[in-house]
Amino acid sequence: MKITGLESIHVDGGWTVISYLKVTTDSGLTGWAEYSGHQAIPGVLAAMAPRVIGKDPLNLNAIDASLYQLQRPAPGSLFQRGSGAILNACLDIKGKALGVPVYELLGGKVRNTTELYWSHCGLFRAGFPTAFEQVIGKPGVRSLDDLKRAGEEVAAAGYTALKTNLIRFDDPTTSSMMRGQPAMNLDSRTISALVDQLGALRDGAGPGVRLALDVNFNFKVEGFRQLARACEPFDLMWIEMDMPDAGSLKVVRDSTTTPIASLEMQLGRRNVRPFLDAYAVDVAIIDGQWNGLHETMKMAHMIDAYDVNVAAHCSAGPLGALMSAHFCAAIPNFRIQEHEADVMPWHDALLTEPNQVERGQFVLSDRPGWGADVDEAVARAHPGENGFSWKRG
Repeated sequence: MKITGLESIHVDGGWTVISYLKVTTDSGLTGWAEYSGHQAIPGVLAAMAPRVIGKDPLNLNAIDASLYQLQRPAPGSLFQRGSGAILNACLDIKGKALGVPVYELLGGKVRNTTELYWSHCGLFRAGFPTAFEQVIGKPGVRSLDDLKRAGEEVAAAGYTALKTNLIRFDDPTTSSMMRGQPAMNLDSRTISALVDQLGALRDGAGPGVRLALDVNFNFKVEGFRQLARACEPFDLMWIEMDMPDAGSLKVVRDSTTTPIASLEMQLGRRNVRPFLDAYAVDVAIIDGQWNGLHETMKMAHMIDAYDVNVAAHCSAGPLGALMSAHFCAAIPNFRIQEHEADVMPWHDALLTEPNQVERGQFVLSDRPGWGADVDEAVARAHPGENGFSWKRG
C-alpha cells in the first residue's frame, strides 16, 4: 500500500476553524485526522508531502523518522503538528487495514469509557451571546446570573467537572484570554472578577462538579501566583497555565495549594522533560492532535515514570474528540479528557458515526480505525477557509 495524496478541508466552527487532513492510498483506503492551525499547517503539510507520497502508511516508524528530520533544527515546532496530523491519518488507515480500532494499535484499552470535563464553560457564550441564542439555541452569558445557569447546565448534563477562562463583563469587547498584554501584568479588578466568576459557577454547578481554570500563557510568575492563591478557597481541580521556563512554573507550583496543570504548548518528549525534571506540574496536559498519537503515547509513558497523570488537551471538533478518546482509553495514567460541549448545529453531522457521550463519559466503539470518517459533503457545505464566521457580542 502506498500514500497517493494529502488534502486539507477546513470547516466553519463558529469561533474557530476545524481542519481535517485526508490521506488517500492506492488501496482505496482513506485516513483522516483533525488538526488546528488552518493558517499555517497546510503550508507545513505541503512541505512534508514529498517525504510521504509513495510511502507505506502502515509503517509509522519509518514515516515518523523521516518527518522528524525536518524539525531537528527546531524540535516541537509547527513541523510537529504537521507530522502529528499525517501520522494520525496513517493510524486510521492501519486500523482499517487490520480491521481493528486505533486503541488496539496503541496497546489496547485500559478503560471502556473516558471521563470528560466541559471546557470553556461560559467563555464563548460570553463572547458571542447573540450568536449562541440565534444560531445554536442556547442562552448567552452576559452576567454572573447567566454564568450560574451555565453551571447548572453542566451539572444537569452529568459532567463531574468543568473548566472556565477569565471572563470580564465590564469590557466584553476585549478578549478575556489576552488581558494585560504585552506586559502581562495582573490587576486587582481581574482578581475580584475571577472570584465572583468562580463563585457563580460553584453556586450553579453545585459541590458535585469540580472547577478548573485556564489562564493560558497570559501572565508572568507574579500574576500566576496571585491567581493561584485567589483560587485556593474554591479547591480547584487545577489552574492551568503555560510558561516557557520550567523553573518559573516550579516557583508558582511551590507557592500555592492549588494544583498546577500545564505543558500543552510543549510539543514532544524532549520539550516536556525539563518540566518533569523540575517537578513543575501536578497534571500534564498533552494534545494528541498536535503531537500525533504515535508521539503522545511515548510522552504519556515518560510522564508516568514521574508519577504524574495526563489530562488530554482537546479543544477540537468531533474527530479530534474521537482521536483523543482513543489515546485516553489506552494510557494507564489518565486523569480526564477535555470536551467541547458548546458546538455548532452541524458539529455531530461532520462524522459518519456521531460520537457517543453519555452523562459526561465518552463511549468508544469497536469499529476499525477511529470508528468514523469525516462526512465530506457536510464538511464542504460549511467551509471555514476564511476564518471565524461569528462577530463578538
